Amino acid sequence: MTDTQEATAADDRKAAPSRRSLIGWGGAGLALGAAAAGGAVAMTRVGNDVDPAAAETGAAVAFHGANQAGIATPVQDRLHFAAFDVQTDDRAEFVRMLKDWTEAARRMTAGKAVGEGAYGGLAEAPPDDTGEALGLKPSRLTLTIGFGPSLFEKFGDAFGIKGKRPEALVDLPQFAGDNLDKTRTGGDLCIQACADDPQVAVHAIRNLARIGMGTVNIRWSQLGFGKTSSTTPDAQTPRNLMGFKDGTRNIAGTETDRLKKFVWVGEKDGPDWMTGGSYLVARRIRMHIETWDRTSLQEQEDVFGRDKGEGAPVGKAKEHDAPFLKAMKPTAHVRLAHPDSNGGITILRRGYSFTDGTDGLGRLDAGLFFLAYQRDVRKGFIPLQRRLSAQDALNEYIQHVGSAVFAVPPGVRDKDDWWGSTLFSKEA
Repeated sequence: MTDTQEATAADDRKAAPSRRSLIGWGGAGLALGAAAAGGAVAMTRVGNDVDPAAAETGAAVAFHGANQAGIATPVQDRLHFAAFDVQTDDRAEFVRMLKDWTEAARRMTAGKAVGEGAYGGLAEAPPDDTGEALGLKPSRLTLTIGFGPSLFEKFGDAFGIKGKRPEALVDLPQFAGDNLDKTRTGGDLCIQACADDPQVAVHAIRNLARIGMGTVNIRWSQLGFGKTSSTTPDAQTPRNLMGFKDGTRNIAGTETDRLKKFVWVGEKDGPDWMTGGSYLVARRIRMHIETWDRTSLQEQEDVFGRDKGEGAPVGKAKEHDAPFLKAMKPTAHVRLAHPDSNGGITILRRGYSFTDGTDGLGRLDAGLFFLAYQRDVRKGFIPLQRRLSAQDALNEYIQHVGSAVFAVPPGVRDKDDWWGSTLFSKEA
């Protein structure tokens, strides 16, 4: 967390009431400002009530900063990801929604209700907040926004962003083995909500969708659990649904040099509005769990190039021992994905496991919702996935069924800033 983020978080905690304090007030005096039924979010109220429990546990992640939270931030336990289609060609309406979203996100990540809260307002108007997170801690909620290639293609003229699409925001090519479902692919913009409590993450997406109603519609969404990557150096590497540790050398949130080299868009990368941002690739990867579960342990370990117990690379004793790639089979996942096999390509991963019931054929609809951030998709995910899709032994047990790419702008600087200001402000 930067000094700016810490200072801003402290200011916010002093400035507005928490979910817990709203309950304590019993709704008294909360009617003011609630008359904007179905319209814009009411602005934050000023007060001095602080939620000491949230502050002491460190359960609130600062919203303001040079980079958006939810990228290098320590990975939370739960995910609700949503891709949206824009429904309006009115630039002012779209920008107003971004500002309203920002204010709501600023409050929710601090553990506060949206606007005037879930109750106590005008009986004739819908509440500003849906209410299911009342009484819950902030749960390290982070909200991260991204803009898809289609936003620039469909609304370039209407929104005044024609010619501002980053060269690095390319449409992902068709990779070998892809079986993409159009209903789980693409999107004009996205919101990634990560939290330790699933209800807090769902509450955030639900409220943003409600605020954006008529301006945007959810195109597709994905719930996730059991983080499959860690951005915390001392944390244990999580396991995926195949029972293996993967991404042992993932970039940590404390590795400033690697983040600058591989994740954050630099001043010379262009365009200017993306400086401090990153590029997100989201892939829904179905795992053929039933086939995998009938595969021998030796075959499983050969596929990954690791042992299943410790997670050590082939021929090594400990997970973090330097791998001897040539000791692995040529098609082993670790060997093919390792930076040494790809000219140093490194991406920041923060994926989640998912289970969405069954597919009607008695098989689990389960797998990995892959999320990866990088400085340039053309030099990160695309060449890496081309190699993996063509050679990885793991392909026998997985299939990519959903896909999207987004430009993730820099962070919201302070209380007067808003999501997308570098792209949509008149000065941009």
